[in-house]
Amino acid sequence: MIASPKGKIALITGGSRGIGSAIARALAEDGYHIWLNYKKNHRAASEVMRQIESIGINCRLLPFDVTDPKSVAEALSPLLEKETPYILVNNAGFNKDVLLALMTQTEWKEVLSVSLDGFFLVTKSILANMLRKREGRIINIVSTSGQSGMPGQVNYSAAKAGLIGATKALASEIAKRNVLVNAVSPGFIKTEMTADLDEKKIIPMIPAGRFGKPEEVASVVAFLCSEKASYITGQVISINGGAYM
Repeated sequence: MIASPKGKIALITGGSRGIGSAIARALAEDGYHIWLNYKKNHRAASEVMRQIESIGINCRLLPFDVTDPKSVAEALSPLLEKETPYILVNNAGFNKDVLLALMTQTEWKEVLSVSLDGFFLVTKSILANMLRKREGRIINIVSTSGQSGMPGQVNYSAAKAGLIGATKALASEIAKRNVLVNAVSPGFIKTEMTADLDEKKIIPMIPAGRFGKPEEVASVVAFLCSEKASYITGQVISINGGAYM
């Protein structure tokens, strides 16, 4: 059995696939017990749990919709009466790419809701406990799209840019309570979200000459959760192979 860092817990939203699952595995390898949130892909979440438990770390599956206040409260409130995550990774997010002229209000609202309402509801649920304990790390997964803007992604760019602003504002509010808030901004990473993209057209725009790996994002998240990052807050760390500087 691997001893977790003083029994500390990491909650990862949208943790069943891609970057979220890589983050969950990386933090488990560092010894954190994992609370793994997902919406409905139970098979994928169960596989991540199996991988984590195979190294002797506890993994609790938490299926709930981060945009639904009732669902968030029902899942987290009973747990938070007894335990408080040391780490919260707000990773849940998705894209519905379409030109603004053709975008429906539903396509606009759904994308913003997962990133922004999800951040608000989950973070607010946990934050009071973190502040009382005077410790914690909050990592928000944003995107190069939210830094540079991306045609066909006005909704996604707006959602991630908003999350960057929220990261900086919250960091300034709570730094004195020893709760650090940072954003990690991936570029083109090999996941299901980028599976349909034409790599031959995109790779020439990336100075590093390749797509990134989910594990490369996860390693930066793990660093920001470590004691080595105890003086870093309110920052946006880009992982994009130089595609946006």
